[in-house]
Amino acid sequence: MKVTSSPNTLASPSMLVAFDDTDSLESMCTTFLATEIVKALQNYDLIGPPRLVRLNPAVPWKTRGNGALCLNFGMGKGACRMIGEIDDLPVYSYDRMYEDADRRTVTRVSMAMVSKWSRTSEGASPGLVISQGKPSPGLYWKAVRGMMHMEEVTKELERIGAEAIGWEGGRGIIGASAAMAWRPKDRTYEIITYRRPERWGTPREIDDTSVQEMDRDHPSTFNNFDHRRGRRAISPHTPCPVLFGVRGDDPVALMHAAFSVRSERPASWLMFLSNQGTDDHLVRAPPTLPGRSYDFDCTVAGLSRTLVGGHVILPVTTSAGDLDCAAYEPSKEFREVVKALRPGDRLRAMGELREEPRTLNLEKLQVISLVEERRKVSNPRCPYCGGGTKSLGAAGGYRCKKCGRRNDLPPRTAVVPREISPGWYEPPVCARRHLSKPLKRSS
Repeated sequence: MKVTSSPNTLASPSMLVAFDDTDSLESMCTTFLATEIVKALQNYDLIGPPRLVRLNPAVPWKTRGNGALCLNFGMGKGACRMIGEIDDLPVYSYDRMYEDADRRTVTRVSMAMVSKWSRTSEGASPGLVISQGKPSPGLYWKAVRGMMHMEEVTKELERIGAEAIGWEGGRGIIGASAAMAWRPKDRTYEIITYRRPERWGTPREIDDTSVQEMDRDHPSTFNNFDHRRGRRAISPHTPCPVLFGVRGDDPVALMHAAFSVRSERPASWLMFLSNQGTDDHLVRAPPTLPGRSYDFDCTVAGLSRTLVGGHVILPVTTSAGDLDCAAYEPSKEFREVVKALRPGDRLRAMGELREEPRTLNLEKLQVISLVEERRKVSNPRCPYCGGGTKSLGAAGGYRCKKCGRRNDLPPRTAVVPREISPGWYEPPVCARRHLSKPLKRSS
């Protein structure tokens, strides 16, 4: 599959390379391919940092994190900063450039690298986009919050004079184009380290104590370690080339944090600019269409129920109708928050709406207000003689044990302290999505 058109004469002086859908559930990592392309195009400089852009986490054809990559090549000038190391050679990023990279060379080399490393035999459907101009930012927002069709993307690529190459259907062209279209409103960074090829598929050697220390000593990083479960969250569980990745808000502090982790010696590392931890995927509206993620207000409609397997289901009412929200078993103690909610509690909830069963997978929630919960203390006293009463059961009301008179007074009650209080709640680190903004970034 190949889409081409004449170059746009109004395009900015750059040579953007974007790609997606090169890995599989079994192996590889699209971010690793970035290091291979940078190495293969070492005669050119990176203009700006590489971009790791996560897209709609609800799409059914994603592999793991649904991440696409975008790189910008040229001949750099002015200030530069070290953003990586590949084969013991430093990688620099320049803010400006004085000369474009040759489009034909970049296309030829990038095609060779995507073709070499993509796991098409394992179901990958890679896409590569080369362009001197960026697609409209609306393309990114549609891809991170909804579903896009190839025809719509192709039309936009033709408009800007981009070249798109696809393998096995080329579904990755959509993600690659969206990564190229991203203009950050909020942003984070991630340093990803990669293993030596001979160690791929073997257990990773990472000192968990050093990860805990890094998490404690570098507060601008996030989602490093699940302290309650004693489990690190910076390394994958698949036999892919990634050793570990550390995310944060400050690129300088992030470098100190990543290098403080004690581990096997990585073969290379690279710092990415990213939309991870930004909540870009959330639509501020009541849930309607499945396959999308929403941020909405609701009222608890009934008590939660626990399913076999530990999933907790909570019925709520939104302005669009009734809905079941789910806190799944991997969210662990977050389920206890959901269980503590009562009918009438007001919430702001966030999560993905699934089609079957039609439930919303909670990513985090804010308890806005709590109803008063009361429990029965005793039967009412007789209003005539002050004696004790006993319930008349199905007949309703109470009868005085002393004078025998009947009354319909309510029982005596007392306020029950609630187990939760108004505020924000989120699942533990290991159960969070790439795009979900951790509460520590919101404070």
